[in-house]
Amino acid sequence: MTLPNLRHIGLSIPLAIVAGLAGVWVAKPPAVRSVTIPPETSMSVRLDQTLASNQSRPGDQFDATLSGPVWVNGAVAIPEGARIKGKVVDARPSDSLEGTARLRVTLSYIKMNGKLYELHTTDVVQYGRGYKKRDREFAAGGAGGGALRGALADRGKGDLIGSPVGTGAGVVGAATTGKKNVRMPVETPLNFRLIEPLVVAVKD
Repeated sequence: MTLPNLRHIGLSIPLAIVAGLAGVWVAKPPAVRSVTIPPETSMSVRLDQTLASNQSRPGDQFDATLSGPVWVNGAVAIPEGARIKGKVVDARPSDSLEGTARLRVTLSYIKMNGKLYELHTTDVVQYGRGYKKRDREFAAGGAGGGALRGALADRGKGDLIGSPVGTGAGVVGAATTGKKNVRMPVETPLNFRLIEPLVVAVKD
């Protein structure tokens, strides 16, 4: 091989590298910003499993799915379909000493963009048949330590009540009961509200 040929080969190699790099698009990672979701923000979910007052136990975890996006300042802070973990706060079967079935639930965590965020929300409580008016008043004032700010649904199948938790009050969601015990089937919609700010990382 002659010297001119070697010179041409030596020049062609770096030119090929430059041309190859010019054709490669280096994508920037999406920008991430923090968004604060204020207290009283509504979070609507649907249960991914059935809960029942005669089967669930206080402390049991359950899975749910966010049924609608959470908006902050006109932008989506948490997308619909986000995975949620909840917790059974109280569960009493109809044959308990108190006589009336009861099931109380709250939300614990939400998963978003591969990260787990702790939630502090109001709870939802449902009572079985036979829950008396004076018991409702006690639950609102005496047991909860404050006025009941949720709604009360009397549909002949049990009573579903938004119950005070911490400094906030719960919002009623829909559920059904069995003949005596309280039962929340799969796909039951429940509505909660944040009682503390939630800071999440949002990708632009």
